[in-house]
Amino acid sequence: MTHGPSNGLSVRVESPLDSTGVMLIRESQAALLEHTAEDEIFSLDPAGLAAPDVTFLVARLNGMPVGCVALVDMGGYGEIKRLFVRTGARGHGIADALMAEAEGHAADLELPEIRLESSTDLAAAERFYRRLGYADCAPFGGYPVLPHSLFLSRRLVA
Repeated sequence: MTHGPSNGLSVRVESPLDSTGVMLIRESQAALLEHTAEDEIFSLDPAGLAAPDVTFLVARLNGMPVGCVALVDMGGYGEIKRLFVRTGARGHGIADALMAEAEGHAADLELPEIRLESSTDLAAAERFYRRLGYADCAPFGGYPVLPHSLFLSRRLVA
């Protein structure tokens, strides 16, 4: 499943280890550090995102990399990691396209639910996920529960 270039936007599986993947992951880490303490960030690095149970997706607008997201197959559910859209590309539906593609991959893997861990300090991200239908859920995956922890999930339609 790939979003086509109908408006110049494409979302495809790519390697988190190539120069584009490393650049996007580095930029997403820097963006997180602007709002969150380093010891409260639980994102995977490029090597972790290259694991066989991870699908790493890159959004390109007219060929230029503008964002990424990863879906981790946790067995009974999928977990979203590293949703990121570069600052100059925000507001154009790129995050929506990335999440739609990740959810499509989760459905292909017959995962009934997607979960994610975030922070209440990331207010725009929280609003975005809630707009997509993600709701509060119990902590999962061994994450520590911190004062700003946010655990969200959404059931996928069968």
